[in-house]
Amino acid sequence: MARARRYDPERRDRIVDAALRVVGRAGIAGLSHRTVAAEADVPLGSTTYHFASLDELLVAALRRANAHFGRALRESPGLTDPDADLAAVLARLFGTWMGGERTGVELEYELYLAALRRPALRPVAAEWADDVTACLVPRTDPATARALIALMDGICLQVLLTDGTYDEEYAREMLGRVLDVGTRPSGADSSEPPGKRTDT
Repeated sequence: MARARRYDPERRDRIVDAALRVVGRAGIAGLSHRTVAAEADVPLGSTTYHFASLDELLVAALRRANAHFGRALRESPGLTDPDADLAAVLARLFGTWMGGERTGVELEYELYLAALRRPALRPVAAEWADDVTACLVPRTDPATARALIALMDGICLQVLLTDGTYDEEYAREMLGRVLDVGTRPSGADSSEPPGKRTDT
């Protein structure tokens, strides 16, 4: 008589967590159904049952990684406080993120940038940008929100690639400049020094 399958509703989540650990330790090149099954301590067939391809597994892993920062962003009281300095709030939030376990930050960016070579991941990367934009829109407009995201991505990637140190004050100043431009009236000349008139 065939043995009944053990009910294990959390197995899929454990497989995703195991995939994150494998990528964090060995990179995407080290990811396979076999390495993930060993890491999760589940039969190999369990990984292929829940995730028919590695791309499916990477999509789930990227969504899980994205959720960490998204949750921190949504729970930040400065985003809903109209009197809070948004640039300072974001710079501090990223500083906390970058100041934690650097391996975790590298993992999230490795999964994020994997979308360059794996089209299946691109919609998930776009979801992350859309979600963060939605969090910022109550404090600014959508175009400025996306510019803030692009700037923070650039700063964080420079820190990771150069093994540098995150400079929260620098980040706050640069974010403040983007927000300043974003609040100027449409058509304003950002290159004109304050108080100088070009008309005659």
